[in-house]
Amino acid sequence: MTMALYAGSDRSSETVKGRLTRHSFSFGSHYDPANLGFGPLVCHNDDRLEPGGGYPDHPHSELEIVTWVLEGALVHTDSARSGEQHVVGAGRAQVLSAGSGVRHSEVADPASGRCRFVQAWLAPSEPGTEPAYVLGEAPLPGSGLVEVAGGSGLPIGTTGARLLLARLAAGQSATLPEDPRQHVFAATGAVSLGPESLRAGDAVRIEDEPGHAVTASEDTELLVWSFA
Repeated sequence: MTMALYAGSDRSSETVKGRLTRHSFSFGSHYDPANLGFGPLVCHNDDRLEPGGGYPDHPHSELEIVTWVLEGALVHTDSARSGEQHVVGAGRAQVLSAGSGVRHSEVADPASGRCRFVQAWLAPSEPGTEPAYVLGEAPLPGSGLVEVAGGSGLPIGTTGARLLLARLAAGQSATLPEDPRQHVFAATGAVSLGPESLRAGDAVRIEDEPGHAVTASEDTELLVWSFA
């Protein structure tokens, strides 16, 4: 049974023109053999884009790519939809199943100003599937966690994986799922979780300690990956 805090200040980061990315796991040139992933979760990036900044067209395969937009709007284009564009505003999620191979680009909508999004990559349960894309509006949560992807949320090709969201006002609490493995990320605000206190950018990785209560000490947006 473990609960480990990973401070946001310890994450590696990459700055290029128009983009700042903070990595929760080993990524690209920031190689860390002791931090390659958590269960099927192999990437958990926090991106901040200037208007028009982001990622030009590039390829992926054998990944489930889940994006949650926190601020501004993201313009997504991919070859699974023959170059069709989608504008993903704050409070919306998208899932790109790369499958056998897909190309995509993601840039901050210049008309919406700066953009911030959190993107996770997961290993799929079945290789070689047909690429697919789905965009959805997350349910408006009250004081509890709601499923954004997996479960009753957007479909995702990683069995047993769920992304849950809680928007908590100061003083509100939520109970984490009963699944044996969870990655809890404070995107904004501050919360207490067991013996740990999380500020914006901090994460806790939990194994075999399900059902903990999370209490916000200020208005907080919390993202939880839970794995059955």
